Amino acid sequence: MNGEVQVVDHVAQSFAALVADRAPSSIALSGGDTARRCYELLATVDVAWSSVDIWFGDERWVPVHDPDSNEGMARVAFVDAALPRAVHSMYDPDHSIDEAAVSYEAALRAAPPPDLVHLGLGPDGHTASLFPGATTLDERERWVVPVRDADHVHERLTMTLPALARARLVVVTVAGAEKRAAFARLKRGDDLPAARVRADEVVWLVDNAALDRA
Repeated sequence: MNGEVQVVDHVAQSFAALVADRAPSSIALSGGDTARRCYELLATVDVAWSSVDIWFGDERWVPVHDPDSNEGMARVAFVDAALPRAVHSMYDPDHSIDEAAVSYEAALRAAPPPDLVHLGLGPDGHTASLFPGATTLDERERWVVPVRDADHVHERLTMTLPALARARLVVVTVAGAEKRAAFARLKRGDDLPAARVRADEVVWLVDNAALDRA
């Protein structure tokens, strides 16, 4: 695995403090329960959100009001109240998922590299919507691709590893005992999707419950 591991008492609080300290002008958001807790605390920190562009690292192909939408979760948690400069939605009801992938990539290519990308860690070692064994892990040219996987209910869009590598800072939040096995595999050097993440700087915020102390 790449980057610096910071063992923290409270992952969400540490993430919010880091965002406030770095004051990014652009941030790409994630999904999941840990992300939700992180974003609820972003509503309390001193960030000039009116000068920040909001992007998404991955998204389920569902409307924003759907309970499974990452953007919908983030909007409820803090985005709608924060009034950022722009919110770049991955889901586009007027286009197919393939067309949306092309459009989102074009927007990314036209923008400066993101200051901060937030990622999580799945129990299987996935991050964003980059899953173990998927052909998307070998993508070297495209920055945004559809994910069609029979193991998941919804189709998804995800940034690829080359897109993530443009970030000035990637922050991976790892909280809870259910992430312990995956994080232990990362420390062991297993070739999990999250282990392949590169960026100018990578920081892992990990709580004690996720650490394998054996």
